[in-house]
Amino acid sequence: MNSREAKSLTLPVFLFCCLILLQSCNDNETKEATIDASPNIIIILADDLGIGDVSFFNKDSKISTANIDSLAKRSISFTDAHSGSSVCTPTRYGLLTGRYSWRSTLKSGVTWSYDDHIIDSSRMTVASYLKGKGYNTACIGKWHLGVDWARDALDSLVFTEPIKNGPNTLGFDYFYGIAASLDIPPYFYIENDKITATEIDTVAASPLPEFWRTGPIGNDFKHVEVLPKITQKATEYIEEHANKANPFFLYFPLPAPHTPILPTEAFEGKSQLTSYADFVLMVDDVVGQILSALDNSGIRENTIVVFTSDNGFAPYADFEAHESAGHYPSYLYRGYKSDIYEGGHRMPFIFSWPNKIKEARTIDQTICLTDMLATVAALFGETLPPNAGEDSYNILPALMHKDFNESIREGTVHHSIEGCFSIRQADWKLVFCPGSGGWSSPTTEEVETGTFPPVQLFNLKDDLEEITNVANEFPEIVNQLTQLMESYVKNGRSTPGEPQQNEGETFFIQ
Repeated sequence: MNSREAKSLTLPVFLFCCLILLQSCNDNETKEATIDASPNIIIILADDLGIGDVSFFNKDSKISTANIDSLAKRSISFTDAHSGSSVCTPTRYGLLTGRYSWRSTLKSGVTWSYDDHIIDSSRMTVASYLKGKGYNTACIGKWHLGVDWARDALDSLVFTEPIKNGPNTLGFDYFYGIAASLDIPPYFYIENDKITATEIDTVAASPLPEFWRTGPIGNDFKHVEVLPKITQKATEYIEEHANKANPFFLYFPLPAPHTPILPTEAFEGKSQLTSYADFVLMVDDVVGQILSALDNSGIRENTIVVFTSDNGFAPYADFEAHESAGHYPSYLYRGYKSDIYEGGHRMPFIFSWPNKIKEARTIDQTICLTDMLATVAALFGETLPPNAGEDSYNILPALMHKDFNESIREGTVHHSIEGCFSIRQADWKLVFCPGSGGWSSPTTEEVETGTFPPVQLFNLKDDLEEITNVANEFPEIVNQLTQLMESYVKNGRSTPGEPQQNEGETFFIQ
């Protein structure tokens, strides 16, 4: 071999060695981020809890959420976390499947009393993935993703027959809870696929602040007892499965502080603010009971606990009374539950894992609840197949490495109760409708009788309160984000990978 040939080989060999070394470093990083002993996993999903209701996220909150704050002070907290929608059902769909719900048959709103299931049993969920890893899996609480109630030959409902296509078909070994929100009939406890009631009656509607609709009710069902009952079931589940050979996954979607607003006697007046604030304190106490069950069972250190909410504060819980007392349930953000504005979908998000997270941090990365599936897979050093978690990004690098500063998500899509879309990338947020897309002003009715620009562009770095629409000043940003949204719809995914099919057509421009 002559000197020229030797030199020509030196660079490729050097680069190859560097590549091997880099791959080794990457593998080591991945191994550091993955598990050495399968952690138990608990996701606590509050219902209609505003980010400003949690005192850790709102220093001026008039509600002191001591247990949630204590969890945050030992954990990773995100200040720019979002639900996939500003209402219940679509957020739950996204959290469990890693896919935006508007890709399913549900294009707006929520499922109602007797609507059929919206998650196909063939679709991967957080529960089915973990069950495949040997986890015992349970859902205890509010389902609100539709179940198929039995019907007779005349198409009348038969509540005494087993339900079909409920949680047990989606990876959950055990289910105990309610079919939908606590103000939506029928009012039954369901254990696995059967109601627990032995007799069925009808309950009349109740006005606010309790509020529920007229409908069938089981003889073992009292609205005020539901939150304490499911909490007891959850703590019993933890105690039963602690320290067993197989780890557990507990999905614990609360029915509170959603209506009916029903603080028990021990919490009535405790906040010295409103009954809703009392109910928030009761939710905070529920979190405390879950943490105590982990401590008492000796499994807190290797248990991941995620605490978040499905959407923002519900304005019918009397935002005027709270804000006049100096309490802002949406904190700095515009809008409430139902809206496309930040107050509708920016959520408290806390990730606790004492074995791995030794130093509490607050992160301003944009994440979404759809990211849970990819993150769970990353715990095992795995990525998702092409037809799963189409909108799910792995947030583990940000959790495990305090110097991680890369953007996790390319873009994040938000969705309102009326099916209004927006897309967020970095500091820019483009709203594809002229109003709130929900219950806040400007409502659809107000838009129809006024003159409003067709889209809204906000720079959240300069305008976190979404006051100034700068769409006319930055047409290139409007065009760029519109094209990105078009690609997300067309490709059936917002993550890299093979294109997938949406269910039905999606029109993101109104």
